[in-house]
Amino acid sequence: MYSISVRDYMMVAHSFKGEVFGPAQRLHGATLVVDVEFRTPGLDADGIVVDIGRATEVLHAILADMNFRNLDDDPAFKGHNTTTEFLARVVFERVVAAIRKNDLGAAAHGVESLRVTLHESHVASAAFDGLVAG
Repeated sequence: MYSISVRDYMMVAHSFKGEVFGPAQRLHGATLVVDVEFRTPGLDADGIVVDIGRATEVLHAILADMNFRNLDDDPAFKGHNTTTEFLARVVFERVVAAIRKNDLGAAAHGVESLRVTLHESHVASAAFDGLVAG
């Protein structure tokens, strides 16, 4: 399996509902480093998984929609705790949508799976890993 990864980050504010979150129930900020790994069993005719430049631009655009925002105010997240795990799935789904819209070019149509990892710090991260169903 071949893979390439791209990285960016976003800074968000949010709060959580539920006793399990303790002080994180209050509004707080987080800076999340985001990695997206694109995986495919074979390379395209140009010898790539996806164009790294396009993948970087797409990831940046996806994160820009959440960057420097209070996620509690976003109607798309109403009724959800925007945990790191939850946000990893959101980024995954938005990257898959970008592949389907051809934002990553023809090579991306050969991508079988993605892994999205959000790093909360140098010691903690959460990920969502899934197939890119066509």
